[in-house]
Amino acid sequence: MCRLCKGTMKESTTTHTVDLGKCLIVVRNVPCLECTQCGEMEYTTAVLKRLEQIVESCREMMTEIMVVSYTEKAA
Repeated sequence: MCRLCKGTMKESTTTHTVDLGKCLIVVRNVPCLECTQCGEMEYTTAVLKRLEQIVESCREMMTEIMVVSYTEKAA
């Protein structure tokens, strides 16, 4: 159930963006729960942990813009 509007949540995917100031990281195909009524998105704890790992891995490379897929192992 959606915390904002009490609508139904469904499994979906989204694009997650992190702006580190000197580097922009775009993570595509991130699994999420999306409200069918208002569009609010939520991540599970496991997905949040994986996103943290991906961002840390990309932070070490520090290119200006990096686009990675959630489903593929970040280098």
